[in-house]
Amino acid sequence: MTPAERLARLRLIRTPHVGPVSWHQLMQRFGSGEAALDALPDLALRGGAGKVRIAPVDVAERELARAADLGARHIFSDEADYSPLLRAVEGAPPVIIVRGDTAMLRRPCIAIVGARNASAVACRFARQLAVDLAARDVTVVSGLARGVDTAAHIGALGGSTAGVIASGIDIAFPPENAALQEKIATDQLLIAEQPPGSEPLARHFPSRNRIIAGLAHGTVVIEAAPRSGSLITARRAGDYGREVMAVPGSPLDPRAQGCNLLIREGATLIQTVDDVIEAVGPIDTRMVREPVHSYAAVPTNADAGDGDRRRVIDLLGPTPVAVDELVRQSGQAAAIVQLVLLELELAGRLERHAGAKISLV
Repeated sequence: MTPAERLARLRLIRTPHVGPVSWHQLMQRFGSGEAALDALPDLALRGGAGKVRIAPVDVAERELARAADLGARHIFSDEADYSPLLRAVEGAPPVIIVRGDTAMLRRPCIAIVGARNASAVACRFARQLAVDLAARDVTVVSGLARGVDTAAHIGALGGSTAGVIASGIDIAFPPENAALQEKIATDQLLIAEQPPGSEPLARHFPSRNRIIAGLAHGTVVIEAAPRSGSLITARRAGDYGREVMAVPGSPLDPRAQGCNLLIREGATLIQTVDDVIEAVGPIDTRMVREPVHSYAAVPTNADAGDGDRRRVIDLLGPTPVAVDELVRQSGQAAAIVQLVLLELELAGRLERHAGAKISLV
């Protein structure tokens, strides 16, 4: 990839209203970041926007230079060092910023997540489970949060562990994990989606959770409230067709309610490392199919007329609807519907939700 193309791809994802799905659609439709940038103004105009504020060249250049100064690098989703498992999921990050050894992502990966205010017993279990997984050459993935995440990373330091953070690669959160984060970045692998200098805002954590789930063959939840971020990670893992596992707890402990709920819904009950290895054991290749991405349905020659565009827009509202349902009800070709949705998103009029659902802003 040429330096100019790397710069164009980074400018594309840093442009307002260009998200992971629309970035992949643009790249698939136009073939390069440079061509996609050239096409943005016209697409946004057709979606109902005025002038598009494309990320400036100097901003992207400063980001690349800052990452290099930190000993980090940008990896785009079609490059060899990008995780094959993460690449396979819908809405995979177009670019991640890493410090450390990306080779560990080519080993079997298991995510361990759980409560920030975890009990001593839960932290001990998470640490020992990580020790046992690392001893079997499994990479432990977690989010460097307090509680279960911290225990899991510490347990896996003797083997391999990958930390995924919701901030820039140079920001430690929580602050008390600064030394652990630096050790992981130096000896293991640290991953960020946000540009250097980004503070960990609330909206960044669900995005981080999807990366944790996408990197792993399976996710183990150890203590989680019913509406916690750990359960978001588990739900994402299920959406991606990955194994969801949970450690049961006392029904009298609110921190165990989320895990017990997952088990009730069909998650694999975990008590030992052998349970984890069995759950994510070899899969019959006859049962595996290539992932199907919605953004793969926007060919270069697809075009939408005013009537096509109106039929799709009239079916949209503030309530999220599945893209497949929109295709069915509109009677339009999937490529036309996807193009209209892309135009609306670039114009800032469309919001994407989990489960390939969309709504009007």
